[in-house]
Amino acid sequence: MKANIGFIGCGNIANAMIGGLVKSKAISPQSIMVSNRTPEKLEKINAEYNVLTTIDNKKVANFADVLILSVKTNKYYKVIDEIKDSINSNTIVVSLAAGRSIHSIEEAFAKKVKIVRTMPNIPAIVGEAMSALCHNHLVTKEEFRLVLDIFKSFGEVEVVDEELMDVVTAISGSSPALVYLFIESLADGAVLKGFPRNKAYKMVSQAVLGAAKIVLETGKHPGQLKDEVCSSGGTTIEAIYSLEKKGFRGHVIEAIDKGTEKSMKLAGK
Repeated sequence: MKANIGFIGCGNIANAMIGGLVKSKAISPQSIMVSNRTPEKLEKINAEYNVLTTIDNKKVANFADVLILSVKTNKYYKVIDEIKDSINSNTIVVSLAAGRSIHSIEEAFAKKVKIVRTMPNIPAIVGEAMSALCHNHLVTKEEFRLVLDIFKSFGEVEVVDEELMDVVTAISGSSPALVYLFIESLADGAVLKGFPRNKAYKMVSQAVLGAAKIVLETGKHPGQLKDEVCSSGGTTIEAIYSLEKKGFRGHVIEAIDKGTEKSMKLAGK
């Protein structure tokens, strides 16, 4: 991959993406530059991945062919105002911000800018991200393929209509946290029955990983796979019954609904 990639901000998601890029060997660490206002964070990321670092956002903007904005939503437009004169017409600006539309980013730059709006998630750090992308009309097919290749280096990608990005934020960006909560709850149930916690976490995590792989690799409906595990009068259907009595699926659906609403609220919709 021949491109200079810049990251403004190195929080959890940016860190995961940088780790995924470097570990995949898709690009040289010296073709990645990261800025952050906290020198300690930069020292840590340089020590771990040997990427270029700076406290100067404008320096990253000048360096990057692909500029990834990974800053907190409430500081997004302030950073854009700082760097908007430091990018050129060929720079591809990649947004990771929840609830920030392509139109709002274009308005913030106040000039023609190539923009790709994305939503990756934290499993990028182990090369298993699920990312969704869309772009404005200034991004060429070749440029979009470059961005897709960047994201494919640390996971799977889907191209979606921008109107669906708020849902993506909930089901892809936020869902790992919901899965972690589920894993913790399953393990707690085992601990309640006297099972060692470290072994419980390992067994539950592997079960979740394996179950997800079956869905992806067989293409079977999750309901069909659930039925295949639930034998008549068995332990699994008893556990399912217990969850369904408490409205398990309804609560999960509501969680996604609330996450989507929050993303829309951030966008001012």
